[in-house]
Amino acid sequence: MARHVSESPVRHRQSPRRRSPSRREESLQSRSSRSPSPRTKRLRRAQGEREVGRSREREDEKHNSRRREKSSSREVERERDGEKEIRNRDRERRRDGENEKTRDVRDREIGNQSRRSGRDETDERRAGTDDERHSRGRHERSSSLSDRSHTQEVSNARRGDEELISEEDSIARMRAAEEALAAKKKEEPSFELSGKLAEETNRYRGITLLFSEPPEARKPSQRWRLYIFKDGEPLNEPLYLHRQSCYLFGRERRVADVPTDHPSCSKQHAVIQYREVEKEKPDGMMGKEVRPYIMDLGSTNKTYINESAIEPQRYYELFEKDTIKFGNSSREYVLLHENSAE
Repeated sequence: MARHVSESPVRHRQSPRRRSPSRREESLQSRSSRSPSPRTKRLRRAQGEREVGRSREREDEKHNSRRREKSSSREVERERDGEKEIRNRDRERRRDGENEKTRDVRDREIGNQSRRSGRDETDERRAGTDDERHSRGRHERSSSLSDRSHTQEVSNARRGDEELISEEDSIARMRAAEEALAAKKKEEPSFELSGKLAEETNRYRGITLLFSEPPEARKPSQRWRLYIFKDGEPLNEPLYLHRQSCYLFGRERRVADVPTDHPSCSKQHAVIQYREVEKEKPDGMMGKEVRPYIMDLGSTNKTYINESAIEPQRYYELFEKDTIKFGNSSREYVLLHENSAE
């Protein structure tokens, strides 16, 4: 018999359909394919800088913690060294005290031994003297009595010397006490100005003057003048120097009577002071006269009289036709008076 084969319809597998990408996926793919925006770049840079800063802060904290640990260990070592030094000092002090105590004890023992030996010797001497007294006769007794009197005299002399020494010591102590009392007595109060008060009284227009007039300062009776020359030619009018007892030369115009503007001159360079001094008159008699003197106030470039430098803080008498120069200035000041011959 022929087999009946049923023909079943053949099912063909259908290939899966490819889905078309959605708009969202397309936008994501386009974003991923594109380069990052500047905003994202900035954000990434900021994040990187933050991470770098955090790492640096961590490193700094670690470094600081190590330093602190090292400093703490050093402090601990120093404290230990200090404690060791203190302990060593205490031990040395204790040893010194023990040594002193042992020395005192030894000295005491030696003193006691010497005293005992002295007592024993005295006892032996006394026993010997007793035996000798019994054995000797009257002559020996008389000699012993004379020896006793001699020893008494020696002891009395020693007592007298000791009393004199004690009296001298007491007198010396009394004198020392009197000297101490005399030294402790308060000094008489002085009402003169000193220190800052004296400086304040010697101030003019807020500037401390380097010069104070002496008690013999006087105004001149003769009219003195200073004629100014530069390179041999006269400048301006003469300076009249008879209206005050002193004239200050310098660059500080607030206090200078005669300003010298040359840079080599000091602020308070020199002073011309009129002083009342005793002079011999033509007739041989002594009389008082007001004469001009000049003093350099410690200037850096000095003051010159007739081309010779003068010492600072010292009076130099000025005479007619003397030439004065200040520092390295080329100006020359010639001193004349009203009766000077031209």
